[in-house]
Amino acid sequence: MAQQDDVTGPRTVEGHRTSTAEAGRFCLARCSCGWRGPARRARSKARSDVEAHLADAAGAHGD
Repeated sequence: MAQQDDVTGPRTVEGHRTSTAEAGRFCLARCSCGWRGPARRARSKARSDVEAHLADAAGAHGD
């Protein structure tokens, strides 16, 4: 059964709304822009993927 990982809550940057979700033994990061991170066994790695994506998105928007 998949469960939502709300430890840090959704993050947003200039039109990018991200979230993480558990799928079995893996944690998946995704964004409203269509980006998806790789399946990770550690939630912390999935959250790091989200932070990197948001940093890239912020840089692309000149923030």
